Amino acid sequence: MKELVETIAKALVDHPEDVHVKEVEHEQSLTLQLSVHASDMGKVIGKQGRIAKAIRSVVYAAGANHKKRINLEIL
Repeated sequence: MKELVETIAKALVDHPEDVHVKEVEHEQSLTLQLSVHASDMGKVIGKQGRIAKAIRSVVYAAGANHKKRINLEIL
């Protein structure tokens, strides 16, 4: 799951070396924390959050097999 988010984010930003994803696992859920370069934050979020919402949709669909709730935080 971590690799999926990294791949998507690196394709969107100007500074792919500053893309970092951290997994925080809980009992019933998995939280992915995505951090990018400050100047790339708008590219990852998109207009009115459309790109962030699309990334979350892909992550939720990919995580359906894991039987855990998957959350994506953009830091």
